[in-house]
Amino acid sequence: MLGERRGGESRVSGNGGTVGGVPPVAGGMPASGGAIGDVPLAGGGDEAEGGPRAGGGEGAEGGPATDGGHDLRLAAPAAGAWLAALLLLGTDAAVAYATAAVAVLGAVLLATRSARDQSPHVASLLARTRLARVRSIGGGSIVGRSVRDLSADDPGVRGLSVNDLGVRDLSPNDLEAGERSANDLGAGGLSAGDRRSGAGAIEDRGVAGRRVLEWSAADGPADECPAADRSAAGAPTATGCATVGPPAAGWPAGGRVVSRRVMVGVLACVAASAAGVGFRLTAVGSGPVRALAVREATVTLGAVVTGDPVVSVKAGSARRRTTVLVPVRVEEVERRRVRVPVLLLASDEAWKPLVPSQHVRLAARLVVPRSGELLAAVGLVRGPPTVVGGPSLPQRWASVIRSRLRAAVGRLPADQRGVLPGLVDGDTSLLDPELTDAFEKAGLTHLMAVSGENLSLLIGAVLLVGRLTGLGRRTLPLLAGATVFGFVLVARPSPSVLRAAVMGSVALLAVVTGRERRGVPALCAAVIALVLLDPGLARSYGFALSALATAGILVFGPPWRRCLARRLPGSVPGRVPRRVAAMVAEPLAVSAAAHVACAPVLVLLDGEVSLVAVPANLLAAPAVGPATLLGVLAAAVAPMSLSIARVIVVPAGLAVGWIAGVARVCARAPYAAVAWPAGPVGAALLAVVFIVGALTLRRPGVRRVAAAAMAGVAVVALIVHVWAPGWPPRGWQFVACDVGQGDGLVLAAGPGRAVVVDTGPDPRPIDRCLSDLRIRAVPLLVLTHPHADHVDGVRGVLRGRVVGETVISPDSEGEERRLLVGRRVRPAGIGDVWTVGPLTLGVIGPLTTLRVSTRDPGTQVNDASVVLLARWPGLSALLCGDVETEAQRRLLAAGTPHADILKVPHHGSSHQDPDFLAATHARIAVTSVGVDNDYGHPAPATMALLARLGLRSYRTDRDGDIAVIGSRDGPTVVTRRPRSG
Repeated sequence: MLGERRGGESRVSGNGGTVGGVPPVAGGMPASGGAIGDVPLAGGGDEAEGGPRAGGGEGAEGGPATDGGHDLRLAAPAAGAWLAALLLLGTDAAVAYATAAVAVLGAVLLATRSARDQSPHVASLLARTRLARVRSIGGGSIVGRSVRDLSADDPGVRGLSVNDLGVRDLSPNDLEAGERSANDLGAGGLSAGDRRSGAGAIEDRGVAGRRVLEWSAADGPADECPAADRSAAGAPTATGCATVGPPAAGWPAGGRVVSRRVMVGVLACVAASAAGVGFRLTAVGSGPVRALAVREATVTLGAVVTGDPVVSVKAGSARRRTTVLVPVRVEEVERRRVRVPVLLLASDEAWKPLVPSQHVRLAARLVVPRSGELLAAVGLVRGPPTVVGGPSLPQRWASVIRSRLRAAVGRLPADQRGVLPGLVDGDTSLLDPELTDAFEKAGLTHLMAVSGENLSLLIGAVLLVGRLTGLGRRTLPLLAGATVFGFVLVARPSPSVLRAAVMGSVALLAVVTGRERRGVPALCAAVIALVLLDPGLARSYGFALSALATAGILVFGPPWRRCLARRLPGSVPGRVPRRVAAMVAEPLAVSAAAHVACAPVLVLLDGEVSLVAVPANLLAAPAVGPATLLGVLAAAVAPMSLSIARVIVVPAGLAVGWIAGVARVCARAPYAAVAWPAGPVGAALLAVVFIVGALTLRRPGVRRVAAAAMAGVAVVALIVHVWAPGWPPRGWQFVACDVGQGDGLVLAAGPGRAVVVDTGPDPRPIDRCLSDLRIRAVPLLVLTHPHADHVDGVRGVLRGRVVGETVISPDSEGEERRLLVGRRVRPAGIGDVWTVGPLTLGVIGPLTTLRVSTRDPGTQVNDASVVLLARWPGLSALLCGDVETEAQRRLLAAGTPHADILKVPHHGSSHQDPDFLAATHARIAVTSVGVDNDYGHPAPATMALLARLGLRSYRTDRDGDIAVIGSRDGPTVVTRRPRSG
C-alpha cells in the first residue's frame, strides 16, 4: 500500500481508522472491529481466543497483519527455523553452514530487490504534488485536475466509487486531511449495502462507465501533461494524458511486497537456525571429549548434572538390567577445561537421587553418540558417582517441593497418588504402568506432560490473588514472571514446559508494553526462540505435540467453538439440555482442535488413531482445573507443613481420581483406537483426510450425508462387534501372548480360568492379554526359570485376579520369590501332574540338579527351565521354556513326547538340537519373541530348520497374540495384530 510512513508506523492502516474521512477499503480494512460510518463490520473481533482481528490490514510493519483472523506473519519463519534444524541435525557442520550462507544470500537479494522496486516510486510520489488524470471509458473525462481541486459536482466524478479512484494508493497528503471528505471522491451517500460482503469493498455506483484514477508517472512538472499518453501498462496512447488502471509494470502490489517480506523473514530464520545447528555440531564434534569417544577411552570426568536422572529397565533381557540415564555437562577431562553435553548410562542406582546442578566426578568409557544427537559422547558408567558439590539453592528448593509433594500424596489411593504429582509438576515416578497405558489409549497423556494449561491456571490464580490483595498493574506482571520462573524450575524444563514458559513470557511482555496479546504470534515467537536456543528440540516429539496442540487450539478452536455454540443448542430439545450443550461447546472445540492438530504426529509414533480422545478430554476437563490448583497449593504448603498439605490433597485426589477413572473406562471401550498406516506416509494421509473433510463438510448437504454415513458405520461396527467372531476365538485352548521379548503362555482351564506359564518382562502386556481373554482366576502360575523376560510381569497376572499356587524351577535359588511376597511358592518336581478343568499339565524337566541364579551364565539358567506337557481333549502342547542344546539332548534321551504344538525353546535362538525338534512330531511351532530385539531372535537357521521339518511357524513379533483351537480335523490357529514393540 502507498502511504506516508512516519516514526516506523503506517498512516494508512487496517485498524478501523480513516484517512481524511475516507475509510480504508479492500486490502486495507479489517473484516472485524471496524466500521463504515455507523455501520459495524460483520464478524466481530476474536481477541478472547488469542487471535487478532481478522482482515487484511497493515500492522506496524506495514505488512498484512492477518489472514483468516490470525496474525500469521511469523508462522512461515517459525516453520522454516524448525524444519531447518530438523533436517540439518542429521548432517555435519559444513552442510549447516552452507545452508546458512545460501539462506543469507537469498534474504539479501530479496530485500535488495524489494527496496529497489519501492524506493524510487515512493520518493517521487512524496516529492511532487499529486496529479490525477482520469480517462473516461465511454464517458466524459477530467484532465489535468489536482485531486484537491476536484469536487463531487465535477463531470465524471459523481459516478466513481472508492475502488475506481484507487484510494488504496492515496496518502494523507493527497487528500489534505480536513479539506476534503469522502463526498469529494464520489463516495458520499454509500450505505452498508454498497460493501461487498465480508471484504469491506465498495461497489461501483457509476452509470457513465468506469473511471480509473491513478498517480501520474510523468517525470516532468506536476502541472504538465506528458507529450503522449501512457496506457495502464505505461505505453503511449492517443488521448494525450496519462491514464492508469492497474498499477504500472514494476510497481509491486501490496501482496507481493508482503510475500517478499515474509520470504526474507523465512530465509533469515532458516539462516539463523542453520548457523545455530552448525555451531552446536562444531562444538560437540570436535575437542578432546569427542576425540576420546572415537578411541572409546576410559577417562575421569568432572561434570554438572543438567537434568533429572531417568530410570530405564531393559525389557526382554535375560537379566533385569536397570540403566540410569543422566544428562550432564562435562567441564573437565584429563585436566583440561571443556564445556560439552554428554549422556551417561549408569548401572548403579546411586545415580538416581541426583538433581540438576550437582557437581560430580566419575570414571566412564566414552563412545560416539548416534547421528543427529547433539552430544559430544555417551559415557558408560559402572560405579557410583562422587558428589563434589551440592545443587544450587533454586534447584534444592525445587527438589524439596517435589519430594514433599510425593510425601503428601503417599496416603492417597494408588491411582490418585500416581496422577496428582504428574499433573502438578510432571513427576510420574509413582504412576502405575497399567494406568499409563490407559492414559495413552484415552488420549490423556498431555495431562502428565506439564504445559500451557497448567501454567495458565497457575498464572490466573496468582494474578487473581494479586488483584484481591491490591497489587498494582506494574507489580502483577512481575509477580506473574516470577511464577513462570518457579514453574519451569519445579516442573523441569521439558519441551512442553519450555514452550509454555516462552509463550507466557511473550504474553507478559505484551501486557507490560501495552500491546495486544496475540496467541499465534506468541506461539511462533516461542518456537523460533526455542529452536534457535536449543536446535535439539526440533527432533523432540514432545515439543512437536505441544506446539501443534497449542496451534490447533488457537487457530481451529475459536471458529469451531462459535460454530458449536450456534448449532448445538438448536439441535437439542429442552431448555436445560440446550444450556448444557452451550456449555459443552468450548471444551469440545478445544479438545477436538488439539486432537486434530496432533493426530498426524501421534500416528508417526503409534500407528493408531484414537477415537475416544475427544470425549475422554471432554469428560476429564472439569476436574483438571481444581486438581491442578489444589495440587499446586499442596506443593507450596508441603515444605512448611506436611500435615496441612495432606489435608489439601484429599479433594485434589478426588478430582484426579475422576480423571484416572475416565482414562480407564475410555481405554477399555471397543474400538478405542483404530489401526492406521504408521510412519510419514500414514501421517501425511491422515492430514489429507482432515483437510478434505474440513473442505467438504463446509457444505450443509455434505454435512448431512457425512453424518448419516458415520452413523451407518457406527451401527455396522456395533453389529460386527457383537455378532462377528472376535477375540478371543471361541473354544481357544492355548494362547501365546504378545509380551515382547519373553514368554507369556495361557492354558485354558475352564470359563474365566487359565493356567499361566511365565509372565514376560513387563506387567502390562500379560495383564492386557489376560483381560482380553476374560481370565478372572489363575489356579496355577508356573515360572519356568528366574530370568527377567519370564518373571518380571508377575504383577500383571496378580492384578485383579485370584491366583492360586505358584511353581518355580527346582534348580532355582528362589529369586522369583521377591515378586511373590506373601504367596505360596514351591518348586516343581519331575512327574508332577495338575488337572484343572479340561487341562492336564505334567512336568517332564529339568533333568538336572544344578542350583542356578541369575548371576550364573545364561545357558546354565536356561537349561534349568521347567518343561511342561499340556493336554486337552483333541490338543497337546510341549512347553520348553528356554532350554538349549544340552538340555534338549537330555530330554531326547529320556523320551520326547509327541505334541501338536511346540513352543520353540529360547525364543528361536540358534542353540537347537534338530533331533529333539523332529522328535516332537509337532504340526505347529510357536515362537515367542520381541520385535527388533537385541539378540537376533529368532535365528534364521532355526526358522529354516522348522520349515524343513514341516512345521507351520507362528511368531508373536509378526502375528501378535496366537491362539490355537483343537478339533478332530487338527489344530486351528487364530492370530491378532501385534501390539508390542
